[in-house]
Amino acid sequence: MSKVEKKLLHYLSKAIADFDLIRGGDRVLVCLSGGKDSYTLLRLLQKLRPRFKGGYELHAYTLDQSQPGWNDSGLRGWLEESGVPWTIERRDTYSVVLDKIPEGKTYCSLCSRLRRGNIYRYARDNGFDKIALGHHRDDLIESLLMSVLYSGAIRSMPPKLLTDDRTNIVIRPLVYCQERDIIEYAAEQGFPIIPCNLCGSQENMTRRRVKQLIATLAAENPKVPSNLLSALGKVQLSQLMDRDRWDFEGLDELRLRPDAAGDDADAATDDTLPWRSTAS
Repeated sequence: MSKVEKKLLHYLSKAIADFDLIRGGDRVLVCLSGGKDSYTLLRLLQKLRPRFKGGYELHAYTLDQSQPGWNDSGLRGWLEESGVPWTIERRDTYSVVLDKIPEGKTYCSLCSRLRRGNIYRYARDNGFDKIALGHHRDDLIESLLMSVLYSGAIRSMPPKLLTDDRTNIVIRPLVYCQERDIIEYAAEQGFPIIPCNLCGSQENMTRRRVKQLIATLAAENPKVPSNLLSALGKVQLSQLMDRDRWDFEGLDELRLRPDAAGDDADAATDDTLPWRSTAS
């Protein structure tokens, strides 16, 4: 086992434990796109399985979206050697994207929605407990900044998600793993990468700019990426301005009189003050 594999396995195991991502006996559908992240995820879950209490099943699922230049021969050969049960399903979402998105616009959003819909359907139809995606630490912090800067909302990619229809649970076991380690591991393993040619020379400019911003800040302070990830798990509602989640009106009734405050004046926290649950 190489140094980078040990590191990635450590963080994969930590994420599974911290967020209860996989339970003994789970049937896990691993979405294998043919990229470095999903190959890494599947291989690491294979490595972890023998020592996981209760075990779990793995099944690799690849969606052939009929992109130009798609060639999955290398992926098929790799899957045969891996010993993991697998499915490659062909669905022509490429034509739908070309029909709906004007030329010159970014295809990524619609392409992702169509892919996600097919993954959810396959998982439901085949009785899988979890859908595992290969998003890593850098994806999470980039998505956070993109949301703040371009959508005006604080959100990212959670490590564990119940879908809106409550029929699927999506997990992201690589949330603690750095992209640079995954790149190193993919090269070390020689994964047969399938490039995404749907967009041609098109680039997701927003994500590229945010990635560069983080890299620039990290050059000045190496803790910036880890701090951004940490911020996703340390939300202080009382320090924000979300009226749906924080009862600002109720604070007046909770105010202590100066002569009665005593030692309790500094004891109030987000847990004791009137936050509002918006769980659906």
